[in-house]
Order: sequence, then structure tokens, then C-alpha cells
Amino acid sequence: MSGLELTLFYLLAAVLGVVVCRSLKLPPMLGYLAVGVLIGPNALALAQNADSVRYLGEFGVVFLMFVIGLKFNLGKLRAMRQHVFGLGLLQVALTMLLIFAGALLISLSVPSLWQLSWQGALALSGAAAMSSTALVVKLLSDRLELDSEHGRRVMGILLFQDLAVVPLLVLIPALGAPAEQMMGAMAMALLKAVILVGLLLTGGQRLMRWWLTLVARRKSEELFVLNLLLVTLALAWLTEIAGLSLALGAFIAGMLISETEYKHQVETDIRPFHDVLLGLFFISIGMMLDWREVAQNWPLVLLLLLVPVLLKLVLITALAWALGGTQGVALRTGLYLAQAGEFGFVLLSLAQGSELVPPNLLNPVLASMVLSMLVTPLIVLNANAIVMKLVANEWMQQSLQMTSIARKAINTQRHVIICGYGRCGQNLARMLDQEGIAYIALDLDPDRVRQAAAAGNSVVFGDAARVQSLMAAGLARASAVVVTYLDTPGALKVLGSVRDHAPSVPVVVRTVDDHDLEKLQAAGATEVVPEAIEGSLMLASHALALVGVPMRRVIRSAQAQREARYSLLRGYFHGADDDTVQELEQERLATLTLPAGLRAIGQSLGEQALHAVGVRVVHLRRADGQLVGADDTLVLKDGDTLVLSGRPPALALAEEKLLRERPSRGRAKTTGSA
Repeated sequence: MSGLELTLFYLLAAVLGVVVCRSLKLPPMLGYLAVGVLIGPNALALAQNADSVRYLGEFGVVFLMFVIGLKFNLGKLRAMRQHVFGLGLLQVALTMLLIFAGALLISLSVPSLWQLSWQGALALSGAAAMSSTALVVKLLSDRLELDSEHGRRVMGILLFQDLAVVPLLVLIPALGAPAEQMMGAMAMALLKAVILVGLLLTGGQRLMRWWLTLVARRKSEELFVLNLLLVTLALAWLTEIAGLSLALGAFIAGMLISETEYKHQVETDIRPFHDVLLGLFFISIGMMLDWREVAQNWPLVLLLLLVPVLLKLVLITALAWALGGTQGVALRTGLYLAQAGEFGFVLLSLAQGSELVPPNLLNPVLASMVLSMLVTPLIVLNANAIVMKLVANEWMQQSLQMTSIARKAINTQRHVIICGYGRCGQNLARMLDQEGIAYIALDLDPDRVRQAAAAGNSVVFGDAARVQSLMAAGLARASAVVVTYLDTPGALKVLGSVRDHAPSVPVVVRTVDDHDLEKLQAAGATEVVPEAIEGSLMLASHALALVGVPMRRVIRSAQAQREARYSLLRGYFHGADDDTVQELEQERLATLTLPAGLRAIGQSLGEQALHAVGVRVVHLRRADGQLVGADDTLVLKDGDTLVLSGRPPALALAEEKLLRERPSRGRAKTTGSA
């Protein structure tokens, strides 16, 4: 195949692999691995030479480490320090220690089956200590468990594993040096890393901010993206010529940018390169796998699959339990992190390049890592059933949780169930309180629940996506359910529970935009409220008011837009301009255009003393359309439109004062002669 044909073939294979995984609701990474195995030289042999894709795949690792560095946040580490530097540190250190000792013991006991140097055992232990960040975070997110007790522990361990990769990237290449030079190579690599990282982090952040600001001022998206590629690859090249790894330089580049205001823009721009090149890396990993050797050594593959997985499962469960988690939380944490990870492949590939792992062991190790990731979705899917079966008191813990929810909701009737108690849920709760309407909120953030409950809010710890939590919250007696978090899969679970157990209860769902509108309505949503539409209506209303459009017309325009969008609110805004008793106590905006012949024309705004009657001038629009700020020295002209703010009685007095006509000359003369 020519270079172009080979590239097209890889892209076609990657697309097909991702489509299949998406259809099965599996992470794309598994599709890339499967495609690599299938088209590799050891299977269908459709791609005999993997050097070109492996070279591109190395850049995928570079961008993976860049994104990890970009997400490196000292504030986040500080907030999760107990889970990161407690649970995470112990997990990585003990896993490496046990795998290292076990690998050496087997080498001494059965040298014909397993022959590995201590350097190779150390590199292998580092690879085995890693878990799949991409796979586990996707599963946690889909199951709405990121803020759960086990979810927070899982994220803490994954975060430390990401950090632990950095010293391993320095250590493993040094382990490949000759025995008599190894200590010197390791010391030199460590010294280079410390000096380089120190120099870059000391003045690098200031220089990076200055450079990115300089580039951003050119207002060219193309130039900004090219600059990102230049910075990332230049720092990767710098660390490589220093005798370190490409990935370390990329990690440092991400760290430097993470402290600037361009972090989120950079993350968005770099994502396509990261995803595509990382996919090619996993294809190249799959192409390394020889299924014939795996078939011949299947007992060893099975052993390498079961031992590390069971070891990590038991170790993580024990550590999570010892550090304060319940038995159920600890076991769930272990089940989620027992598999191998993408950084394990990175370290294994690095060890292979340094000739630390013999070729006859590479395929069984690689196959066991791939298999452990393939079975992870099945383990996570059945995690609750496994925990319920193995942990004797787990059903009691869940019963107590449901009991606490039911106790909170037992005396409520016609209440509102709020799913999610973030900023949106709290605002809704305050409005319901003002109207004297009972509510009960379910949230998975234990810190938020504890603080809100201590303040007297009706909020309990519970997963709204679980039908048991909704039933305990009194779903059958509720007057409405409101989903306040922006998560369509979670909202669909809530809608399914309501449709099955309380189909007459209306459900209002919050979304980002109209993308999933039809899907949510088909699932039973009574109304879907997109933030994009509400934000645009408020933006338009403020803009119209500030340029002088009469307030009544602004309200009517927004009302018409809402009536066209929300079926529930049609007709409910009629009469919104009426001066009810409640409205007399509320501040509002009003616009007033000054015709010619008024006494105020030619006078300054300060001379009108509108503040004395309780009115503030928000803005002023000249007759030619120019907007000017409200200032006491501003001279009023005919045709000016004032945007006034105040209560209705005060606005009436201000309008009366401003609209006084200037006495005519004829009337003045008549009065004078009299």
C-alpha cells in the first residue's frame, strides 16, 4: 500500500471500530484496540507494517499527556487531597510493590515459564498499577455516580495515577541502560527532569501567558491552533533531546497553560488532535498483539488476567475501607478500578522500546490488559448486584438511606421533588418556599447535602435516577418532579421511573438547548426548558430596554416568544402589566421619550433631582440612536429616551416632573400685563 492508501485504510478501520463501540455503548478506545488486533500482521494481515501508525500514535500519547497536564489543578488536588494523596498514593505504591515482588518470585521459581529482570518487573509493576481513566470516567458519568461516595474515591485514585505516570516516564527509559551505567543514568535523568521542570515552572507560566496573549490579540483562530501545536511539540522535543520522554514535555506544556485564562479554549481546540492521534496509538497497540501466541499460552494469559485484577480489587477495597469508606463503597471502588488502563499501554510500550520486557511475555501481558478492559463494563453494570451479594450489611445501608428519604417526605402532600440541588435547584427551592409549597430535593454531593440540611433546607442524599429514591421521596403523592441538572441520560432515567410508577405526575426537565427536545418529550417530559432559549430571551429583553423600546412592548415580545415555545405557559402572562398590590412594591423599568417644548430640555440630568423621588436613570438614548451613560452633568435634548428604574408610584412622579411643558411666551406676556 502507498502512504495515502495506508492512511485511508487506518481511518476507515477506526471509523468502523468507533461506530460498533458506540452502538454497543462502549468507549471508543476498545474499538481502536479491537481494530488494531483485527487488521494487524498477526490476524488478517491487512496492514503489514505498523511503523507508520505507531509513529503517529506516539503523538497521540503526547497530546494525551498534554490534556492531563491541562487538567492539573492545584485547587482540585487540595480539595481532594485525602483521596488523592492518601488512597491514591497507597494504591499505586502497594500495587507496584506487590506486582514487583510477585514477578520476581515467579521468575526465580519458574524460570522456564517466566523470565524477567528486576528492571522489567519494575516497569511491569508500574503498568499494572494504572487503571483506565477514559473508561471509568465514562461509566461513572453515564451512571451519574461522579459525585457519589465511591465516585469521589475513584476519581481521587485516578488523579494520582495520572500524576504517577510522570516519574515513571523518566524512570523506565533509564532502566534500559547497561547495569554498570544504570544508577548514573537514573540519577542523570532525575537531575535533568528536576532542572527542566524547575526552569519551566519558575518563569514558564508568566512567559506562556504573555505569549498566548500576544497570539490571541491577532484574533486568528488558525494562528492560535498552530501556536498550540508548536508549543506542545516544541516542549516535547525539548525533553526528548534532554534524554527524557516526549510525553513529559507535553505534560509540562499542559501544566503551563492550565494556569492561564486560555485553558478552556486550548482544551477545546486541542481535543480533535488528541482524540484522532490517540486512536491511532491504540490501533498500534492492538497491532502488537499476536493472537496465536495468546492461544498457545492461554493459561498464562488467564493467570495474568486474574491475578492483577483480583489483587487490585482486594487491595483497593481494603484501602478504601481502612480509610473510612463503608464496605459497600469500598467494594464498588475496587470493582471500578481493577482493570488495566491506557497509561499501562503507554508504559508497556516504553518498556518494550527499552527492551525491558521479553517478546515472549509481551503478548500475554498485552492480551491480559486488553481483556481486563473489555470485561470492565460488564463488571460495572453488575456492580450493585455484586455488592449486595458479597456485603452482608449493604442492603441495610441502602434501606437506611431510603428510610431517611422517606422520613423527610412522609408528612408531605402535593410537594415538588427536585432532582439535583445545585444552583438551579436551590433557586427553585427558594421560590417554592416563598409560595409556601413543600419540596424535597435529592442530591449526590454529601458535602452540599450536609451543609444545606444544616441550614434547614429539605434536602437528602439520594440518587434521583434510582426509582427507589423517587418512591421514598413520595413520588406517588408529588405534584411535580423537576430535573435541574444538565444530563440527558439521567433525565431519561427519571422520566422512565415516573412514567412507570406515577404517570400522572408532571415532569419539567432542564437542558442546555433543544438538541434532545424530542427525545425527552417522547420519554414523557411535560415541559423541557432549554437554557439557551431563556438566556437569549433575557439578553434580548435587556438589550431592547436599554435602547429605549417601551417596557410594555419588551414584556409582550418576550411573552409572545415564551408562549410560542412553552405550551404550559400559554395565556399565563396576560395581565402581567396590571398594577397589582404586589407589583406596587417591586422595582421595574420604564422608558420615557422627551418631546420638544419641555421644561427639562436644555437642563442637566442632575437638575431634575429624580433620585429625590426614588428613581434612577439607567441609560439614555439620543434621538440619533447613540447610547450614553447616565451622568448628572448630561444635558437633556428633545428626542432623548430615558430608561428609568424605580417603583411604579415613583416612576409616575418622575414622568410627571419630566413632562412639564415650558411656559409659552404669549402666556408669559399676558400674565405680565395683568
